[in-house]
Amino acid sequence: MGEPIAVVGIGAEGWEGLGRGAREAVLAAEVLFGSGRQLGLVPEEVSAERVTWPSPLLPALEGLFEQYAGRTVAVLASGDPMFYGIGVSLARLFGAEALRVLPQPSSVSLACARLGWALAEVPVVSVVGRPLATVLPELADRRRLLVLSADADSPGQLAELLGRNGFGASRLTVLEQLGGPLERIYGADAQEWKHEPGDPLNIVAIEGVADPAYPRSTRVPGLADARYDGDGQLTKHEIRALTLSALAPAPGEMLWDVGGGSGTIAIEWCRTHPECRAITFERLEPRRRQIAGNAAALGVPHLDVRGEVLVELEISTELTPPDAIFVGGGLTQDGVLETCWSHLRQGGRLVANVVTAESEALLLNWAAEHGGELRKFQIYRGEPLGGFTTWRPQLPVTQWSVTKAASL
Repeated sequence: MGEPIAVVGIGAEGWEGLGRGAREAVLAAEVLFGSGRQLGLVPEEVSAERVTWPSPLLPALEGLFEQYAGRTVAVLASGDPMFYGIGVSLARLFGAEALRVLPQPSSVSLACARLGWALAEVPVVSVVGRPLATVLPELADRRRLLVLSADADSPGQLAELLGRNGFGASRLTVLEQLGGPLERIYGADAQEWKHEPGDPLNIVAIEGVADPAYPRSTRVPGLADARYDGDGQLTKHEIRALTLSALAPAPGEMLWDVGGGSGTIAIEWCRTHPECRAITFERLEPRRRQIAGNAAALGVPHLDVRGEVLVELEISTELTPPDAIFVGGGLTQDGVLETCWSHLRQGGRLVANVVTAESEALLLNWAAEHGGELRKFQIYRGEPLGGFTTWRPQLPVTQWSVTKAASL
């Protein structure tokens, strides 16, 4: 691509805040890309042709750079271009060697400096182009959190979200235009939020205070069954915790959840880490709706909900092999287990739970051929019996878990 693309971080203080190297890169450019706000921070004496990013941006990036091939290009980014910034997309598209990145302090660094928070210990969630509900899995009592806002309405929407989910007493601090002449910091408890929308360039700090009467929803698998809406078709929370343990999610991994029901396994897989992804396959359309509703309510709205697994795999050719597969329904349907096994990547894990004798016999045959672990769980729950307490048995669950060896 010739000269490296200069990717220059610019803060709210504008041109005056740039170091010598960053200024020289912008002055040397023949073409300068950026948002309208960023381009407006550059003085008129900079002679580069100014190009405002199109919307949507990412699909247009490659063609845009092809249009200006052979010319010296600089790109303006907010703060640190490699922190939720355009630098990440450019590195994926052209490779790191095609870029010369000149960062400024990120809004997160500046926010922690103002608040006196330890930068390395504060989780960050971006709601720029993402649903606001993605904040929910990060909330915990006494936990600090920073949220990169989408616009001026984000702080008020966050206050409402926290109030609806048992965190109304949490403290919200809005930090606007950090590092610039219009910097402003203000806050209030979420349940008392009365501030009008301010500057769209803001970041929100949350100091979590949980309502002890509200059900807790941690990242640890085994949420209360009552946290899920639906028709009662779900893996109960004790078995769910054991199943997620067998599936062993790791950051960035993909799960296929076959026979989604209420979506419990896929949802709690995704909640374990922000980078975990899942596709849930469910035959019935009403259940697909309830899975999507549960996923949004529990902070993982990115869960991919699809139809019956054999049909979907026949028409979808772009799916990459999953890291793990859970079969919780439809196991006795012809071809389901065989198809799942054939799509599982080498070294991937498959876990199947069954409650019928016919399904159990099928698992025994598969275990005899492929190995793995067979377990049977019997859960009892204490329930009242007159003035006393008795133990009510749940349906026993047989589980087969196996790792697909590279030689198979």
